[in-house]
Amino acid sequence: QVHLVESGGGLVQAGGSLRLSCTVSGRALSGYTMGWFRQAPGKEREFVSIITPGSDSYNADSVKGRFTISRVNAKNTVYLQMNNLKPEDTATYYCAATPRYGRIFHPALYDYWGQGTQVTVSS
Repeated sequence: QVHLVESGGGLVQAGGSLRLSCTVSGRALSGYTMGWFRQAPGKEREFVSIITPGSDSYNADSVKGRFTISRVNAKNTVYLQMNNLKPEDTATYYCAATPRYGRIFHPALYDYWGQGTQVTVSS
């Protein structure tokens, strides 16, 4: 069983930065495509950023140039560096894993999920 735990969320002013971490246990991280998704109240869960086992990364248009996803397989950890945060980035952020390889953007294709970490950006 794969277990994911997110950390690093919090309250930050607009323009600030946060780094989210997702630590994986139960399986080696190296064989999984990892994704960050977010969900704001009253909205559907949406793709933010993904990284393949080969470390190819893809970001949603709304976060391009501001968010960076990375992975350290030796630590079984995935990171999401978020810079120049905006109030519209406020949401619960979820880490997810899938053994599928490639541009896996839809949350329904991810098999394992963390419990989420709250990010709140004040204006």
